[in-house]
Amino acid sequence: MAITVTMPQLGETVTEGTILSWAKRPGDAIAEDEVLLEISTDKVDTEVPSPAAGVILEILVAEGQTVSVGTPLAVIAEPGEQVAAAPAAEAPVVEETAPPTVPEPAPAAEPEPAPAAEPEPAPAAEPAAAAQPAPAGWEPAVAAAPTPGPVPTDDSPRRGVLSPVVRKLATEHGIDLEQVAGTGDGGRITRSDVMAYIDAGVAAKVEMEPSVTSTPPAVHETPAAPMVDSAPMLDSAPMVEAPPAAPAPAVPTAPTPMIEAAPTPPAPEPPAAIPMAPAAPEPMAPPAAAAPPLPMAPPPVAAPPPIAVAPPPAASPPTVAAPTPVIPLQPGDELVDIGRLRRRIADNMVASKRTAAHVWTSVEVDYDNVERARSAHKAAFKEKHGFSLTYMPFLARATMEALTAFPVVNSSFYLDAGKQVFHARINLGVAVDMNQEGLVVMTIRDAQAMRVLDLASAIRTVAEKARAGRLEPDDVSGSTFTITNPGPFGSFMSAPVINVPNAAILSTDTVTKRAKVVTLPDGSDTIAIRPMGYLGLSWDHRIFDGSTAVLFLKRIAQNLETWDWSQELA
Repeated sequence: MAITVTMPQLGETVTEGTILSWAKRPGDAIAEDEVLLEISTDKVDTEVPSPAAGVILEILVAEGQTVSVGTPLAVIAEPGEQVAAAPAAEAPVVEETAPPTVPEPAPAAEPEPAPAAEPEPAPAAEPAAAAQPAPAGWEPAVAAAPTPGPVPTDDSPRRGVLSPVVRKLATEHGIDLEQVAGTGDGGRITRSDVMAYIDAGVAAKVEMEPSVTSTPPAVHETPAAPMVDSAPMLDSAPMVEAPPAAPAPAVPTAPTPMIEAAPTPPAPEPPAAIPMAPAAPEPMAPPAAAAPPLPMAPPPVAAPPPIAVAPPPAASPPTVAAPTPVIPLQPGDELVDIGRLRRRIADNMVASKRTAAHVWTSVEVDYDNVERARSAHKAAFKEKHGFSLTYMPFLARATMEALTAFPVVNSSFYLDAGKQVFHARINLGVAVDMNQEGLVVMTIRDAQAMRVLDLASAIRTVAEKARAGRLEPDDVSGSTFTITNPGPFGSFMSAPVINVPNAAILSTDTVTKRAKVVTLPDGSDTIAIRPMGYLGLSWDHRIFDGSTAVLFLKRIAQNLETWDWSQELA
């Protein structure tokens, strides 16, 4: 029986993935749990194993494409099995709608003709809300309006689920996501939706009110009678000609301005209104070489009156190609592409510095109490667990207690939404170096319930998993507070970048032996050699203030210097 492999749900917040590469091709045999393809998400790159053994019958998504969770990716069948192709989707039946018929009005009484017959101008277009009936026997030619795209609805169940790449694209291009139609599951907006919105030029589109405007006809003078220029046609308002010796017909009720007497061309004595008497003033003497008088605009006998027509879609703004950056190179330089992991790190670091108000605070810590307990138990610990007991689990344990005492440091801040989340659990993020090729923050969930031994094992596990390339999206998401440990590399003081939306990140630097003034029990002072180090805290000044930062660090230092760590290791 054939099996369809779909895009897996690679984490709580991951909604789509990009196909990086296929390990197999159609016709290749594959074993169960053998690597089938590699997928890249907003969080990590991961390999997807085959759910069953068989033969790759068909690959449905090409490399480089981004698809939503649940999208079919490939079909695996048993050797020799033939699977009928899925029937082509039937084209949707579109019912043709007859054009709206224009009711024919009852014939109106003809006004008495004027002595000087003038052609009747064509009526202007009226708004749809107050459309005028057309002459009998005439059928309008309605121009087809552009088909609108899908309209986003606020009641879509998953419309608010946005991946980080969607938020980043929207921020970079100034896009209001309320205007983007989501094609994902439950109305969710995917990266493809945002890219299509950008490519179509909608992000820069200026919303315009539809209008139908006509250019007023040219004004001509004839020797027979003074010409009165026809009034410019107003948007959605008919032009009504007043017959001689009779008042102008009433304009239908509509949200349009009243039509006033048309202005006349410059003349020694411009008439204030349309002349009511048939007599005409004396014509002006034309110059000797003057051309014959131009005739008036011909009456619109053959052409039907214009109707309201939907305006053409606004033209997309011209796409201007971004200039290719000039990269200066010296002889012997090597130009390489930036990898995906480094690009993610770069984007996240810049976004953090742009978002959080970074402040750095540090305190000095005497590790003598920790070193005594560590020295007494490190041999037995390594023999039992297979790795060394470092300072890191002691620091993590002391920090967990301090976070419970200062819950604001374990919170997340969402200024745009006007909300702050105080987390009930502490999901500890631990920064892991990927052999100088990148840095990832691994998440240890419910760290507040762990003792030193539990934290030591958990930190070791996530570090090995990260360096082996076996990351899963949930391993690098959901942290509420982060610790980075550059101390083993010999750092003195470090000011790390906050892992937004965390409120702060703690840096543990090198522990070295230094001289310190120590107060003895009898109150006298002496100089002693102690293992000393610094703790640095980068914190978001939007969320709390300096007093909280200092007190939080002092609480960690007090725990490290005063707790009985032998009980934690027993």
